[in-house]
Amino acid sequence: MHQHRTGEWLPPSPPHASHPRALLCQRPNGPNWKRASTPVSCPYGIDHPQSLPCEAAANDAAGASFCRYPTNRTRAARDPLPPSDLDLSALLARACDAVRSEIGMGRVASYIPALARTDPNKFGAAIVTADGRVASYGDAKEPFSIQSISKVFTLTLALERIGHKLWQRVGREPSGNAFNSIVQLERERGIPRNPLINAGALVVCDVLLAQRSAEATSAAILEFVGGVADDQSVCIDPEVAQSEAETGYRNASLANFMKSFGNLEHSVSDVLRVYFHQCAIAMNCVQLARAGLFLATDGTDPLSGTKIVSAHRARRINSIMLMCGHYDASGDFAFRVGTPGKSGVGGGILAIVPDRASIAVWSPALTPSGNSHAGTAALEQIVRDAKWSVF
Repeated sequence: MHQHRTGEWLPPSPPHASHPRALLCQRPNGPNWKRASTPVSCPYGIDHPQSLPCEAAANDAAGASFCRYPTNRTRAARDPLPPSDLDLSALLARACDAVRSEIGMGRVASYIPALARTDPNKFGAAIVTADGRVASYGDAKEPFSIQSISKVFTLTLALERIGHKLWQRVGREPSGNAFNSIVQLERERGIPRNPLINAGALVVCDVLLAQRSAEATSAAILEFVGGVADDQSVCIDPEVAQSEAETGYRNASLANFMKSFGNLEHSVSDVLRVYFHQCAIAMNCVQLARAGLFLATDGTDPLSGTKIVSAHRARRINSIMLMCGHYDASGDFAFRVGTPGKSGVGGGILAIVPDRASIAVWSPALTPSGNSHAGTAALEQIVRDAKWSVF
């Protein structure tokens, strides 16, 4: 039985001035992540924090009851969590074994030199459920560059910082174009279609800078990601960050273009520095699945009791992921997999199963759209076998 913990997220204070390299491979120390162990007994067999008391609810015609922790809202008449007797490890192994022939299909992201050296035959997957069960497969504990998956976490922070005002500077529509396209941006006068394409993520970085240094902003992002992952080993890979900076000409052009339209308030160099460092965050599949869990449970981390965002905001983030999380292949991902998801050119994908679980897969060989070929196939199989599609 898992002992869940209460806690609260406190925005990190800017770190002391130091060389940027000092921020790369360690999370800032300090009292920003506070926890207190207060497990309580629940008649429905769930341990949860004192701050989230047990509430039973008759929820079907037969009057069956269950504990509504952690979301404390009326659900549809279905099991609130995966059945406790579901063998997650066996389900994950079967699904991943079924797609092993597709591992290595595609090409790694060769335009970023540090990623070009990644072994295309690597493959890992992990599931973390809302009641704390963990299943992993293959290279699930090997860190990789999460790249654009980081945009989910920076979007979360930006919405917490300025709320709906963000949508005055970035849209909420699928782009239908490549993740680093400038054509649409020119036609729409410097307003990116959504926050999950590169241009939109650069605007989000500008929001997060908020008159702070690039180093302090990168530290705050890393602190947040490490906090929701509940793992202090999450860090920024300095080789990948440097490689991004040396070859990020397209991103620089996007940032300069938006600056010319007045949609960036800070210097282009600072915005790019934050963006390159967030994309260089290194995590493994287990850490990444754990980090996304709050989005599966109405914005509250079910294992710590920490409210990260409101339930309303969590649903909004999930909707953006479903519509825009795979660039010009977002519709195909929704059609095949059927969950909110976000991919990265490092080969990772984070998928959210509302009320149930968070799933992370990693396979570096990409489709022409920049999404993991084998990772998408594995998620399709996992969701089909578990009957976890949102449709």
